Amino acid sequence: MLKLAKTSLLAVTVMATSLVASDILVTVNGKNITKQDAQAFVTASAPKAIFAQLEASEKRMVTDRLIEKQLFTELAAKEGIDKKPEFKRNMDKIKDELLVNMWMKEQMDNAMVSDSEAQAFYKKNADKFMGKASMHARHILVEKEEAAQDIIATLKALKGEALKTKFIDLAKTKSTGPSGPKGGDLGTFAKGQMVPEFSKAVWALENGQITMIPVKTQFGYHVIYLETKSEAAATPYEQVKDKIITSLKQQQFSAKITQVAKELKSKAKIVETATEANTTKK
Repeated sequence: MLKLAKTSLLAVTVMATSLVASDILVTVNGKNITKQDAQAFVTASAPKAIFAQLEASEKRMVTDRLIEKQLFTELAAKEGIDKKPEFKRNMDKIKDELLVNMWMKEQMDNAMVSDSEAQAFYKKNADKFMGKASMHARHILVEKEEAAQDIIATLKALKGEALKTKFIDLAKTKSTGPSGPKGGDLGTFAKGQMVPEFSKAVWALENGQITMIPVKTQFGYHVIYLETKSEAAATPYEQVKDKIITSLKQQQFSAKITQVAKELKSKAKIVETATEANTTKK
């Protein structure tokens, strides 16, 4: 049993070591450069990028830059840059910035917003969470009114899937618009987003209907097919809950920082120079 326990402990130790080692990309003069270092480097220029998902060539480039950074760091230290007065002054500035930033982060992390507070905000500001009326439509665009009338004549006796299928076929072969190859699909758009004549005509349709009169716009003549129409409706609370909580936390944080700054100024000994005082008077 003791022998088994020792073996198990050794296995765990080896596993833990291998897991740490797997994070190391390269070692430069004894200094490990890790995947975490690479992710921090990538995040600095592209916040949403993930190092592990980069192309091999991009990973190589990032690794090379980190190797160079380490070598330059060693060279700078060797040449005594860290001993110069300017370096020390800048380090003090960085220390001050880091100190304030970490304190600010703590204040933000400590901001608390309950679900009931978030729901109360949602109800009080219901108009801010109203989604716009929208529709999903297709169209066939032609230059001549007669061509549009011929298309309508071909479609008007059809209904349901037969109408939709035929409309898509005609859009692909007859439409001069860029959506033609996609069966005239315009995707989903908000009420009023299209030109007035088009918007008025499509909004008057019911789901699965086409316009029985050609719709003239600055682009030509349209035959429109409405797939679905949605009236303006409130966005569900659960979909905006996180955004509301984040917004309320930011407001709470801002109010606290303003209050703390006011209190600190009232207790501090602040002496303005004559130059600053004269500038203020002007």
